[in-house]
Amino acid sequence: MPPMTSIPPPNRLPHKIGRLTYFDDRLIFNKATNLPPHRIHTEPRRENDMNVMKPKPPTGLPDGIDETRLNELIDKRLNDVLESKLQEIEANKTPSLAIISTKGTMDMAYPPFILASTAAALDWDVSVFFTFYGLELLKKKPNLQVSPLGNPSMPMKMPFGPDWFKGIEWNIPNAVMSNMPGFEAMATAMFKETTCAKGVASVEDLREASIEGGAKLYACQMTVDLFGHAPDDYIPEIEGWIGATSYLPLSQKADISLFI
Repeated sequence: MPPMTSIPPPNRLPHKIGRLTYFDDRLIFNKATNLPPHRIHTEPRRENDMNVMKPKPPTGLPDGIDETRLNELIDKRLNDVLESKLQEIEANKTPSLAIISTKGTMDMAYPPFILASTAAALDWDVSVFFTFYGLELLKKKPNLQVSPLGNPSMPMKMPFGPDWFKGIEWNIPNAVMSNMPGFEAMATAMFKETTCAKGVASVEDLREASIEGGAKLYACQMTVDLFGHAPDDYIPEIEGWIGATSYLPLSQKADISLFI
């Protein structure tokens, strides 16, 4: 049988890939081997049909290096080094403490300043934000009182007398405390006497210790405007007069955040 030929349509030229002759993405015949024509493809070749012929993208690695094996070695090295590196970073990090103080009574003035002065003595980064009634703690002459009314956990013990007398806890009803004139003044005097007898520093001393240790004390500007306070009434060591939008980012980054 003579070899079969195919006449391409006008304006279209065949092209060869190897020994195969293609025309308009259709396989026509194999002229080199003089064999009967192969089955004609009725669909055009898709781009994905030649993926097996495309070279792999370059990896940037020298020849002879297995990329998979290299990644395994890198992962193993990172696992060996990462834990010790994290421990080193943690050991060199300075702890931080952020406190929000909202109370203006004598009994609630102790917690923020005790914590702030202690953390400052440990070389921590300390910041305290005083807002609403807590601003009283930043005044040059704070007027701090103790109110046992509505505070059932507050012990009512005498700071003077023999030990058996000082050990008695006086359960005074709220009705009596609220109606007795001068009861808050008496409770405040008893509280001061108790702290002095136990060797506990005053609020002013703890505040000074916090400042000397490097604690940053911030006053809430909104509360100052709300209550009409005068800035001259406050201590000059205030780090800044700021609002919540300025202090919250500081509190977010702190290792410990407390609301008192």
